[in-house]
Amino acid sequence: MQKYILIIGACGQIGTELTLTLREQYGNDKVIASDIREGSESLMQSGPFEILDATDYDALEEVIAYYEISEVYLMAAMLSATAEKFPMRAWNLNMNSLFNVLNLAKEKKIDKIFWPSSIAVFGPNTPENQTPQSTIMEPTTVYGISKQSGERWCSYYHHKFGVDVRSLRYPGLISWKTMPGGGTTDYAVEIYHKALAESAYTCFLKEDTSLPMMFMDDAIRATLELMQADGRKIKIRSSYNLAAMSFTPSEIAKSIQEYIPNFEMSYNPDFRQAIADTWPSSIDDSQARKDWGWEPAFDLKKTTREMLDNLDKS
Repeated sequence: MQKYILIIGACGQIGTELTLTLREQYGNDKVIASDIREGSESLMQSGPFEILDATDYDALEEVIAYYEISEVYLMAAMLSATAEKFPMRAWNLNMNSLFNVLNLAKEKKIDKIFWPSSIAVFGPNTPENQTPQSTIMEPTTVYGISKQSGERWCSYYHHKFGVDVRSLRYPGLISWKTMPGGGTTDYAVEIYHKALAESAYTCFLKEDTSLPMMFMDDAIRATLELMQADGRKIKIRSSYNLAAMSFTPSEIAKSIQEYIPNFEMSYNPDFRQAIADTWPSSIDDSQARKDWGWEPAFDLKKTTREMLDNLDKS
């Protein structure tokens, strides 16, 4: 049986690279990209694309029926910093889009779902270091609240209706191919652009704010490995902890200075600092390693080299 895949939110930071990687694996015509706006030239020219509002159930159902979709990757979301400015808009997008996909799976119109969660599900009372898979969750942001709620609904739909939904709690993601979309960890992408263009960067977080981070190649690979794993190995149906590295703004600055010695870092914390202060500094992802063999490939040094080399060429 042919497998057709739909990416919802394909033009975002993760969605763009995920779509292109899936097209390489399964064939361009087997992976349908969708978003409320058109994306990059490479995305638009590499395969089918549909303008689609993830909160419109009927439109979503129509696209799934037309292309005979079997798997959906729901990447559409309003991220942490942006969501604080537009709370109800963020809640409606983040939750209604998930309900639409879960209900289509419940009705047996799709077979498998990937839905991303985030370290934003954790809060100020969560253990800060090596945050466990199961722990206190008291998120203080609209984004975090929506992700925690989504985790509970994913688990409910799996156990109540047998929906095959899989999820990862992404840390901050770093990519040279796409710009970030309004998250609290965005500084870890912006800093490389500014380092090459201006040899200076003013960070919106304090110099000693340690947060879990991951190079995008690792995040995409983890997503595909989870989705391709035997369903019997997937023990967590809310969302898996996922980790690669943790670092502070001062540590990433030092890694850049190894390549750009005159790079200067300054600090001007804004409202995103209060968000970062409620998040873990490191994550225990031993459950993902045990269940489906997760293993990261990129540390900070390797990430910095990849970022600077590729941005310098582009």
